[in-house]
Amino acid sequence: MINQHSENLLNSQLENTPGEGYIFSWFDWFCLWYPPGWLILFNRHWQHYHTDSDGWNWLEYGLFLIPGGFYLALLSRWLRLGFRSPQKEVGEFDPKYQQAFGEEVLGPIVKYYFRGELQQVENLPQTGPLIVAMNHAGMCFPWDFLTLGYLLSEARGWVVQPVASPVLFEHPWVIWWLPPKWSQVLGGVRAELDDFEAAMAQDKIILYAPEGIRGPLKGWKRRYQLEKFDVSFIKLSDRYQIPILPVVCIGSESLHPWTVNLEKLQRLVKLPFLPFSPLMFVLILFPSMGIWVMRTRLRYFIQPTEPAELHNYSNKERTVAYRQAQQLCEKLQNKINQLLREI
Repeated sequence: MINQHSENLLNSQLENTPGEGYIFSWFDWFCLWYPPGWLILFNRHWQHYHTDSDGWNWLEYGLFLIPGGFYLALLSRWLRLGFRSPQKEVGEFDPKYQQAFGEEVLGPIVKYYFRGELQQVENLPQTGPLIVAMNHAGMCFPWDFLTLGYLLSEARGWVVQPVASPVLFEHPWVIWWLPPKWSQVLGGVRAELDDFEAAMAQDKIILYAPEGIRGPLKGWKRRYQLEKFDVSFIKLSDRYQIPILPVVCIGSESLHPWTVNLEKLQRLVKLPFLPFSPLMFVLILFPSMGIWVMRTRLRYFIQPTEPAELHNYSNKERTVAYRQAQQLCEKLQNKINQLLREI
C-alpha cells in the first residue's frame, strides 16, 4: 500500500516564490474544504497559468459561495462577455500544466479528501505504453480516473491520459463551469475510436473504462456489478502490441451515493447521465458543486498485465475480442467480490 503524495506538500508550496508555481492562500484552503469552492479553485489555478479574459472574476467567485449566488454570477459573466459564451481557445495537451495541476491542486484533494492508495504495486510495470483498464462508477465528475492518473504519475513518473466522454469536453454546462479546452489541456482523450487509436499509435499510457458510459449509468443499486465490456481496447491492444493493465477501484461507488439515473431528463439536456440523489437538492442551490463529491477512500488494486492475443484469428477477430473482453470482465468481477468479502 502506498500513499502517493508527500506529507510536506503544503510546506513545499509555501516555500515557492510567486513565479515558480501556484501557492495556496488561505482562500484556496477554504475553497478546498467548502464544497462550492472546488470550482473556484480549479478556475483560479487555470488563471494563474493562462490568460483568460473570459474567465470568472472575484465578484463572481464570491457569489459562488452563497446559496443561489451561482445564478447571479452566471448572469454577471454573460453580461460582461456581451451576451455570448466563453471563447473556445485552441487547446492541446500540455504535460507541464498537467504536472502543475497534479502537484498543486489534485495532490491535496487525493491525499486529504480521497485518501487515494495504490495496492498490489508489485504488479505495476516500470514502463509503458499501457492501456490501464478500470471499473468505473459514481455517476459524477470522473474523480476515480483523475485520482488514479495522479497516483500512477507519482509512483512511476508517467504522463497519463484518461479517455473521457466527448460531453466532458464540449457540453454548454461544462464550458461555463470550467475553462474551454480545460480537459484537453490536462490530457483528456475523447472517447471516440479515431482519437483513442491515435493515442495508442503514440505509445501513450491511457486510462480507459471498458464499461463505457454503462458504468456510471448502473447507479447505486448495481454499484458493484460490472457491465459488459467494450471490445475496442482489446483490438487496439493487439494491433499496437500494448499490454492491458487491469485495475479494480473500490470506493468510487461512494463518490455520489444513492443515485438513480433520470433517463428522460438526461436525454433532454443531452448529458451522458443525470444522477438524482438527496445531494441534488443542494446542487440546485449551489450549481458550482457540480464537480464536488462525497469524501471517500479510493483504493486501487493493481492486477497483472494482460496481453491481447488475437493472432491468427483474423476471420473471427471480433468474436475472439468479445470473448477476451468478457473473460477480463468476469475476472475483475470476481476480484471485486473477493475484496468486498475481505473488507
